[in-house]
Formats: sequence, structure tokens, C-alpha cells
Amino acid sequence: MSEATRPIDFDERAKAILAQEPLLSARDVEVTFSLRGNKLTAIRRTSLDLYEGETLAIVGESGSGKSVFTKCFVGMLDKNGTITNGSILYDGQDLTKLTEKEWLKIRGKKIAMVTQDPMTSLNPLKTVGYQIREAVELHQGLKGKAAKDETIRILKAVGIPDPERRYKQYPHEFSGGMRQRVVIAIAVACKPQILICDEPTTALDVTIQAQILDLIRRLQKEQGMTIIYITHDLGVVANVADRVAVMYAGQIIEVGMCNEVFFDAWHPYTWALLQALPQLGVKGEKLPAIDGTPPNLFNKIQGDAFAPRNKQALNIDFLEEPPMYEVTSTHQVKAWLRDPRAPKVAQPTAIARLAETKENLGTDPNAYHPHLDPNREKLIEVKNMQVTFGAGRHKFVAVDHVNFEIYKGETFSLVGESGSGKTTIGRAIVRINPITSGEVLFKGERISGKISKEMDTKVIRSMQMIFQDPMASLNERAKVDYIVSEGLHNFHLYSDEHDRQDKVQAALREVGLLPEFSSRFPHEFSGGQRQRIGIARSLIMEPEFIVADEPISALDVSIRAQVLNLLNDMKKKRGLTYLFIAHDLSVVRFISDRIAVIHKGRIVELAEAEELFLRPMHPYTKALLSAVPNPNPYLERSKQLVVYDPSVHDYSVDKPVWSELLPGHYVYGNERELDGYRKEFHL
Repeated sequence: MSEATRPIDFDERAKAILAQEPLLSARDVEVTFSLRGNKLTAIRRTSLDLYEGETLAIVGESGSGKSVFTKCFVGMLDKNGTITNGSILYDGQDLTKLTEKEWLKIRGKKIAMVTQDPMTSLNPLKTVGYQIREAVELHQGLKGKAAKDETIRILKAVGIPDPERRYKQYPHEFSGGMRQRVVIAIAVACKPQILICDEPTTALDVTIQAQILDLIRRLQKEQGMTIIYITHDLGVVANVADRVAVMYAGQIIEVGMCNEVFFDAWHPYTWALLQALPQLGVKGEKLPAIDGTPPNLFNKIQGDAFAPRNKQALNIDFLEEPPMYEVTSTHQVKAWLRDPRAPKVAQPTAIARLAETKENLGTDPNAYHPHLDPNREKLIEVKNMQVTFGAGRHKFVAVDHVNFEIYKGETFSLVGESGSGKTTIGRAIVRINPITSGEVLFKGERISGKISKEMDTKVIRSMQMIFQDPMASLNERAKVDYIVSEGLHNFHLYSDEHDRQDKVQAALREVGLLPEFSSRFPHEFSGGQRQRIGIARSLIMEPEFIVADEPISALDVSIRAQVLNLLNDMKKKRGLTYLFIAHDLSVVRFISDRIAVIHKGRIVELAEAEELFLRPMHPYTKALLSAVPNPNPYLERSKQLVVYDPSVHDYSVDKPVWSELLPGHYVYGNERELDGYRKEFHL
């Protein structure tokens, strides 16, 4: 193991934590929900200690109970949820016994929560200043000018520029990252002892995510807070956590110091989560996905809840629930593997190598790269594309003179922050958005602007789009059968009803769904299954080209692996070509042949995937790469975040050009900048 990545000695930190009395202690907590006369046990007798000044990360798939468990700490359970067993001791009180009046003295003032979606937790009709000031007046007892001054100080503390002006603005006038800062400002205005952050960075770009994590860490140090992070992103965990608790089916199944859980995990579920990370994948090979789905918590669970999905499950895993075993004084795991009588099982190779590697584990040497084929065929050509919205003084240039080709059989990725124009380009190619100037060619024929009805039909059949939000893009009032076969109906692509049903069932099977699912509605499926329905709807048209617009950004790491594997399988089986749109460069690296980096409507760099990671030239590309979460905690915490400053470019006299500095590696810059890139990489 290299010196740079060798786990350091955490004994002193562990001793310091264990020497304290717990700040909050949950014991045998059970939470049940009454739904349509049935009882769902969301938290199944689980225990946890929280220590002063620490950052504890709680990780697990959607539905594992992370949010429900921590909502018990702030008295925010839904009205049909009840704590039916156990105790939560904090500050000499059992929180499970408090009345709503008693909660008002704790919630916000002593224990505060930052929720996942800032737009739903902010009042759109009130100014940002009013909403923070409200918390200041309620919990700090300040009034008038003193309350306003304190609000402006907090706005400044959370990194919002020009706080006096921003004080008077409304939530819709803020970006996603700035809105999340406002929600954090409201929470820390109360100066709480414990801050619960529920997926605070899920919907944010990696650059904004890195800034928010840095902000929370700084505020924690300044105010001496104890923080609970709820997340499914293990890169975030590697960045922030002192300790990690892994939840599955309403129980904590492993808990330990961050280095212990990442480098010496013992529960098969923890292994499965780590293995599913694209950073640990080999390009051209399948990611190890977790088969099956979590158990139905309406039913009584026998044995280890993860056993049906665990390929290495022991017989006893199906019969008896394992106790919590002690691996070290700071590391416990609920797995029969730790029993002295259990057979010895080695850690998966990818996890064993996690401490050794800075990059992903490489590329399959036999992988085919369509863009390198001498007989390659241009499927899509985008020439000088410009897309504008509005007119006159309100004109906004969303995409500015974009040029690229996509070759048949390749995955071409567009990456950039929100608002960079990625989705606009994808929608313009498939004719959802009209283009202002330039042209798009499909197999050498122009498909932009006015085209014949025959050509329009050909485009719709040959090109399909997979949308970012599977719930918003599926008709919730229609059954899966209708949703998947809508394209068949529109273009009469079936001979009779029997043929249509056969095609729907074949499409569902192809994406790993059961044919009987066709009679269900979208709300009856998990996020990953809904995304598979969206993919089936695209595939049934037998397209040649698919625009995948952030198809995995809202999914758990385990579901993400399944969808990535499915997209790669379909590509090989059907000879598909993808335009893959994303802001997560770790995923893009795993799935892409070539990557184009886009900033404010203009492509600033384009290269082969590995080449881009090896030699990023443009400062914006370097900023994006520096913010990518690394699942190795030691590398993640020692990395230097690069903040992109557009003012470094002076194009007033020396105008920028699109230049090929290495074969297939293009960058946008003026002559002075291009000379700098040549010197930096000795070209």
C-alpha cells in the first residue's frame, strides 16, 4: 500500500470519541407507519450513539430508513408514523416522550435540520432575509436592527455575496446552490448543538457540492456543532465523515470510523455499495450491481434482511437475525460472517484495491472504440449550432456556435454545470428545441429547421430521449403498457393487438422488468424501475441514437450501477449510439468514449475520456475534475479544490479559437492560452 493512501492511525481520534459520554443515545428504536390499515415497520429496533463535535454519516439506499430515523431526533415524523419502542436520550430527556410544546424548545434551537430540496423548505412568497430573520428572532431573542444585522452577518457567513442586496430578494432569484446556502443559514441561525443534513447536496453540481461541504465543515468548526449527514453518495461520506453508519431495511447494519468502513468493511451490503461505485469499475466491463430489491417492510423479516440479495449468504442468514459483532472498539457489524464459526470470506478485489488506487481500475484492453475505427461512420454532425431564447433586450444565448460529431456505436458525453446548455443541445438534436442558426445532420442529411414530414417521422423513430426525472416524464395516470407502447400507437408500428402486447413485453424483459408489470402505474415502482420503464419506452421504437439526459443523477449508487450496465448492454446488443448528458465526471469516465466539456453554452474542451482525465487543459475542466468526489477518504480530504474564474480569459484583442493540440484533443482559447497549454504538457 502506498504511503499516500495508507490508512493513518485513528486510535487517538477513536479514544477521544469513546472517552466522552454520548451527546445523544438512541436505543432499540422502532418506528411504524399505519398505511391503508396495514402496519409498515420502517425502523426495526436499531441503536446509535452520537458524540459531541463529530460528523456522523448515515448511508444506504432509498427506503433504508435514514431520514425516518433522524426525523425522530427532531420530532418531525409524519402524522401516521409512531415510535413504538425504544428511547432517544438527549440532554437528560427521552425525546420519544416529548409533547409538541416541549419539542419547540429543542427543535431548531438545539437540534436543527437541513432538508434535501431547498425550494420546498423555503417560502416563495417571503424574502430570504425575512425567513432567516424569523429564525434569529425566535431562537436568539433579537429584534429590529439587531436581528437584521445578525441576519446579514449569517448570509455573509454562508458565502452569499452582497448580503445587503440579497437580503431583500426572493428564493426564485437564487441559484440551486445559493438556495441551499439559505436553508443552511436558517438552520445555523439558531446556533444548534446538532445539525442534521438530509441529502444537502444531492441535486447540486459537483463544484457547488464541494463548496457546500466546505461551508458546512467551516460552520461546524466555528460553532462547535455535531453533524449528522444523510446521503447515498459515498464520495461525500469520504469527504466529511468521522464515523459512518450503514443502514439497510430499517436497521444500522455496520458502524465504524470512516477509514474502517471504507477499508475494512465486513457487511456484504457495505461491500456491495462500495463495489457499485463507477470509480472502482473497469471500463468495458459490468459494474457489480446489487441484484433484487430491498425487502417489503410490511412483512415480518426473518434472518438477515440482506440475505436474499447476498450471493454469499450462509444458511443461517435466512433463519436467524445476526447480533451486532465488535470488529474493533469503534467498529461494529451486524453480520454472521464475524461469527467465529463462519467460513472465512475474502473482501471483494475492488474494495481491497481502494486504498491503492487514485484513479479507476482501468479499461478493458479488448474494448472497442468506434471513434478510432478507420471505417467509422458519422451518425450525428452538429455544425455551428446556436440556440437562443427570448428576443430583443430579453434575448438569452443558451448555446453558442457548438461543433462536434458523434460516430456510430460510441458514447459521446456532454458535461458541465447546471445552466451550461447540455440539455438544450440534446433537445435541439432531437428537434424538441428549435435552433437559431447552424445545422444538425443525421447520416449526412439535414434534420434541423424545416424538413419534410417523411424526414420528421424518420427522425422521431431513429432518435429517442431518456429524461432525467423518470417520475416527471411518465404519465402517472397511464399504465406501463400504454406508456411503453405510445410510440407504437402514434406510428402504427404493430400489426394487431397481440403483436403490440408482445412488443411491450419484449421491451420490458429487455430492461429487466417482468411482463406482468405492464398492468401497473408508475407510482408503484422504485426510482430505478421507473427509469427502466423510460428506457423501455425509448427502445421499443428501435432507435439508432439515444440522448440520455442525466438518466442516473437522482438514483442510488446501487440502482445507478444497474442502469449504467443496462445502457452498456443495450449499446452492444443493438449497436446503439448515445449522447450522454451528465455533471458527474466519475460516471462519465466509466461510460464514455469521448467527452466534451461545456461552459455557458460553449464547448471549451473535447477529448477521449482517459485523455481528458490525464491531461485536462482548460481551467474550467480542471475545476470540474478537482471537485469529483473520490471514494478514498485520504485522497478525498487531501485534494485541492480548483475554483474556476472566468476573468482569467482576456479575449479583448487576442481572440479565442477552437484548436486541436493533440490528436483528437481540442481546446478553446487564444494564442497566449494555447501556448501555455503546450508548455504545461510539453507538446
